[in-house]
Amino acid sequence: MKLLVVGASYRTAPVATLERLAVPPTEFTRILDRLVAQPYVSEAVLVSTCNRVEVYAAVSGFHGGLGDICAVLAEQADCSPTALANHLYVHYDAAAVNHVFRVATGLDSMVVGEAQILGQLRDAYHWGTDADSAGRLLHELMQQALRVGKRAHAETGIDRAGQSVVTAALELAATHLDGDLAGRPALVVGAGAMGSLGVATLARLGAGPLSVTNRGADRAVRLAESYGATAVPMAELTAALSTVDIVVAATAAIEPVLTRSVVAQALADRDPARGPLVLLDLAVPRDVAAGVAELPGVEVIDIERMAALLAEGPAAGDAAAVEQIVTTEVESFLNWLRGADVAPTVAALRGRADDVVGAELRRLAQRRPDFTDDQRAEVARTVHRVVQRLLHQPTVRVRQLAAEPGGDQYAALLRELFDLEVPQTSPVDTVPEVMETDPAPSTGGEG
Repeated sequence: MKLLVVGASYRTAPVATLERLAVPPTEFTRILDRLVAQPYVSEAVLVSTCNRVEVYAAVSGFHGGLGDICAVLAEQADCSPTALANHLYVHYDAAAVNHVFRVATGLDSMVVGEAQILGQLRDAYHWGTDADSAGRLLHELMQQALRVGKRAHAETGIDRAGQSVVTAALELAATHLDGDLAGRPALVVGAGAMGSLGVATLARLGAGPLSVTNRGADRAVRLAESYGATAVPMAELTAALSTVDIVVAATAAIEPVLTRSVVAQALADRDPARGPLVLLDLAVPRDVAAGVAELPGVEVIDIERMAALLAEGPAAGDAAAVEQIVTTEVESFLNWLRGADVAPTVAALRGRADDVVGAELRRLAQRRPDFTDDQRAEVARTVHRVVQRLLHQPTVRVRQLAAEPGGDQYAALLRELFDLEVPQTSPVDTVPEVMETDPAPSTGGEG
């Protein structure tokens, strides 16, 4: 099996495309089932955030696996694979490992170094485990990716620039409100992970009074109570908009919640002396309808706009340090992978030797029926010792050589020399339990 990553992100696709690709939590299991049902895909993990939709897969062939994954993604986006191809990136084997580790460390995030992506990867891993789509190879990959992400944040200063997307968005919003959110009335639309982080961040920045609205009123009430905010019924959204200066929209709705008519009515009821109404749209699909940005007195900051404004990234030294960690860890993973890949071949070789020994001992028993049980047992032990000693040094050495670059040729050579039939399975002998990491709450980050 080989590793393959296929995906689209804010770097390669417009928000409209990411919206069509986005997979809601209720659809995760269905999409994972569709992926592993494809002829060339044996394992799959799906990552879907505001800024990326990616499939990590174990495939039996590059071209076949790529075609299978593209077909499922195109089906999700309701377009042809050809139309989607222009927005996709593909990473294979070593490049796939490198990409996953860069994602885990936050190097590939819109806000470079943000830690929330680790929580989102952990959630994706849990989804894959629960759906039984994360097999032996992806278990190891995801375990190591989570560990590498934690290491990067523990050993470098990447966190200095690793603010959440919510924090970065609110800092951008402050530039439209005299540079300070303190004392500014704010509304959070949505009480999920991003909404919760939005309320927490607004409270920390001194914004207020705070209001929360959500389609599920109970969740809005619980979230509001946690931060001394006020829960507002969704039916009163227009009235709530007319009383605030900043809105964080982060729902899981499939259609815009802040429509042009709703915002226009709120602006008509709002005192223009308050300054602009700043709308932060952190949802994919978008919560703010496209025409809202054209209304006078409104500033809309969405994922697409943030991508252009957050291009500076962290200090070069911190990013370089994390890049070095990724490089080292990728090579370590590849060494393990190469070494583990030869294990089935070595096992097949030892199995072949056991079969030969067994056949010869059976023939000996037929030719020398006069041997006692003790004599037959001593002969068997002697023959087994000879075979094991003959195989020991070559198998130890082939494991060492296989861990080096290009080492896969040694396993292939063994199979060819001894005409071995090796089952096509992932190289991991055991499936580890899902690693419970809590590097950051699975909120914010990439949405």
